[in-house]
Amino acid sequence: MNKNFWDESTELDKLAELSIKTGVALQQGQDLLITAPLEAAPLVRRLTFHAYQQGCGIVTPLYTDPEVTLLRYKNASKESFDKSTDWLFDAMGAAFDQNTARLAVVGEDPMLLSGQNADDIGRANQAVSKASSPVRERITRFDVNWNIIAWPGTQWAKRVFPNLEEGEAQRQLAKAIFQASRLEGKDPIENWNLHNKNLRERTNWLNAKNFSALHFYGDGTDLKVGLADGHEWMGGASKARNGVVCNPNIPSEEVFTTPHALKVNGYVKSTKPLSHQGTLIEDISVVFENGKITEAKASKGEEVFLKLIDTDEGARRLGEVALVPHSSPISQSNLLFYNTLFDENAACHIALGQCYSKCFKNGDTLSKHDIIKNGGNSSMIHVDWMIGSDAINIDGLDKDGKATPVFRTGEWAL
Repeated sequence: MNKNFWDESTELDKLAELSIKTGVALQQGQDLLITAPLEAAPLVRRLTFHAYQQGCGIVTPLYTDPEVTLLRYKNASKESFDKSTDWLFDAMGAAFDQNTARLAVVGEDPMLLSGQNADDIGRANQAVSKASSPVRERITRFDVNWNIIAWPGTQWAKRVFPNLEEGEAQRQLAKAIFQASRLEGKDPIENWNLHNKNLRERTNWLNAKNFSALHFYGDGTDLKVGLADGHEWMGGASKARNGVVCNPNIPSEEVFTTPHALKVNGYVKSTKPLSHQGTLIEDISVVFENGKITEAKASKGEEVFLKLIDTDEGARRLGEVALVPHSSPISQSNLLFYNTLFDENAACHIALGQCYSKCFKNGDTLSKHDIIKNGGNSSMIHVDWMIGSDAINIDGLDKDGKATPVFRTGEWAL
């Protein structure tokens, strides 16, 4: 698509306005940090316009360039892959401590690194995971209001629509992003108000039930996920520690909470590929014993996956479990987006690694020790992968093991 199309796109402007007003819920005088692919500059400019219209203090964009990334893998020394920009992540952490809001635009080629050395990718991922802890900790604690949205990157579009000409592929991906982001009609903000209300009804029901565990079964999966002590279900709009109610993910169809890091047992397989930092990992299959992955394999990208779960002790344990009906709009689009922001909202999923402290009752008052004591996981990673389908059933188990239907054949059983 050419520049004029994006400048004239009412949907792109709707997405930007929705992100600023409902997604990040930017406050008067608050600064905003935006990270985005270089190609997404037209969206960043619209975000900046609406941010200043909303009374933003200052907007700071940070761009990434896929060509620069590839140049590193093709030309850098092996020692380069053990380095990361610690100073940049430290600065971002300091910005969040000063109440700067966070907005991330995704849209990179999900297969950018598919032809690169797996060991180099693993080392670089570990270096980034370690260096980014100042950012990850503040985001998982929900210190500030934040939001993630998507830009239809050219190469990403060609992955999703490989049989279409480049420009048409990008148009179709843009259409899919706009639909998934609930931009239809004249008032996307009101669309999200209604959607948030529906998600809140789900979380209220689950919190009232206060299950001790969830049992996933069917289609090659038999997994019992114990839930952390004092866990709380969340979804849609949530209040950050700074008091701002925001929608972290646009789109979002999930309700989610914190598993108990020591109480996950059984076996589970992925139902959609995982696109992780430029590598596509397919047909993941793992066995959990007392919360920890003891066996793991994948038909594609296995080496990268194995390096991922060896990042640290917590990388083999769960930090999140999320419920998404098979009838979600993203699932019904029948598209594989090769992007976790979208694919996780097409199916129930679990996340390896760091838990969200906000998914505990009175989570903003809990120390790290309290969270771990209650079963929360600690790790340098947080990686979601999909385990739901129309063949999966889920029961909620109370403390005595009594089962209550939660999902049947991929749908809510309420």
